[in-house]
Amino acid sequence: MSTIKEISQQKTDIKNAPDPKPLSDKKPAAINIIWLYIIVISIIVAAYTGRMEDVGKASFDSAKRAVELAISLIGAMALWLGIMKVAEAAGLMKAITRAIRPVMVWLFPDVPPNHPAMSAIIMNMGANMLGMGNAATPMGIKAMQELDKLNPQKGTATNAMCLFLAINTSSVTVLPLGVIAVRAACGTTSPGSILLPTLCATVCSTAAAIFMAKFLGRRNRNSLVSTTQTAQETQNSAAEPASETQSEKDELSPPGTFGKTAAWTALVLFAAAIPYSIITGGLPGGFLESVTASTAWLIPALIIAILIGGYLCGVKVYETVTDGAKEGFQVAVRIIPFMVAIFVGIGMLRSSGALDLFTGIAGNFTKLIGMPAEVLPHALLRPLSGTGAYGYMAELIQKAPDSLAAFMSSILQGSTETTFYVLAVYFGAIGIRKTRHALPAALFSDAVGIGAAVLFANLFFSMAK
Repeated sequence: MSTIKEISQQKTDIKNAPDPKPLSDKKPAAINIIWLYIIVISIIVAAYTGRMEDVGKASFDSAKRAVELAISLIGAMALWLGIMKVAEAAGLMKAITRAIRPVMVWLFPDVPPNHPAMSAIIMNMGANMLGMGNAATPMGIKAMQELDKLNPQKGTATNAMCLFLAINTSSVTVLPLGVIAVRAACGTTSPGSILLPTLCATVCSTAAAIFMAKFLGRRNRNSLVSTTQTAQETQNSAAEPASETQSEKDELSPPGTFGKTAAWTALVLFAAAIPYSIITGGLPGGFLESVTASTAWLIPALIIAILIGGYLCGVKVYETVTDGAKEGFQVAVRIIPFMVAIFVGIGMLRSSGALDLFTGIAGNFTKLIGMPAEVLPHALLRPLSGTGAYGYMAELIQKAPDSLAAFMSSILQGSTETTFYVLAVYFGAIGIRKTRHALPAALFSDAVGIGAAVLFANLFFSMAK
């Protein structure tokens, strides 16, 4: 009889036990539904528009472009993951993290303050703010890899991952230098006039991303990073420095007097080159003009600062860079399936004529909120295709450099991001298939960013003329 009671009690305990997986994980991720209906709508629209052959061809061409892009990313990823490893070995990233720790702890409470993920997140955000997209992507992938080390359920996004991706898609941009360069090349009267409205719009989109990611994350109390694990990780990070720091110090070999003198001389010569370039005409003297022209200096300046900083700290820079570069090849191969799926869906949607059809219908209504009809395709393309949106913006600016449409398109380009591309690359790099609330938060941020771009473009346009 006692055995029956024990069995009955065990069944009751099992029934009342909390579900180890959050309820949201049992439902299909939002991207599954969105991707499916992008394909379905593309095929149905193509059947009525007579573009079935174009859609079929686009599926193969888009898959090819996805693989080519992934392969082309190998070089950038290898370089910047290697440079990031130098910064990490030299302790530069920890120093940056300590400087803004209060804000990062509030944003990412599930991530221990001293964890490498924090510094990688900061480096990624800094690169995005300065418009260094080529450097931001490898840094973002590095951050996702570090966040995945805290993930108790591999393949499922944590709250920290969802928030990080949402912030990336909103992309606070302080200096949209690439857009300013296009405006200057097309003969715009005031190329830098988009600086302030772009900053205002991107602050709105980033605030929306943080709010929505936090709100959706709190709806699911079963956080994927438990407080127990976080506390344990924090204790480990506090306990490990004694052994890790000692081993790192053993590996570091600071240069001698001659090496230090040569390194500091190189930094001084580089710093002196800035006023020299201004005097000799290499950099224009005006503020906006010099900001635009300094785009070419940002990445080289970051490289020389990190490498010489690492060298002065005793890091074996060449060996460290090559060790970190090995990850670039692995990551590039890992993201290919995710990029193929996203690119094929977007390519089929564009080739079917569905975007043109929707633009023709919705364009009449967007005029009521102050958005010219010709800007709507850019707003629709921006979350789907970075190159497509960039090309469309450049075409608008070239046609009418000082028009409201060109001004609004420039702000829109600088205050939003290619959501589905970021989703595919960042989550694909660590094999995340259940994206949870990352996509809804990112799309909400996109919507707010587009609305803010329309608002501030209309407000600032008269002043920019």
